[in-house]
Amino acid sequence: MKITIDLRTFYEETAKLEHIPSYIEKAKKEAGLGNDIVLTGQAPIWLYLIVAHALHGVAKSLYYHSPVTGEVKIFDHNPY
Repeated sequence: MKITIDLRTFYEETAKLEHIPSYIEKAKKEAGLGNDIVLTGQAPIWLYLIVAHALHGVAKSLYYHSPVTGEVKIFDHNPY
């Protein structure tokens, strides 16, 4: 199953470093286990990196999507 996670929905005005544990928890909850995940939305690069790292070993595959780049594969652990 492909699940899109919009990181812009994780915070209100500004993402805060002190909220990293809650961002990771929310990302893992939305991602589930063994799914194809797409990260998108306006967010600081550090938030993308932290969430991508947290989803490694949880997601089957991870993609980044923006209107400029389209989908960019970050990793794919699908053995098929």
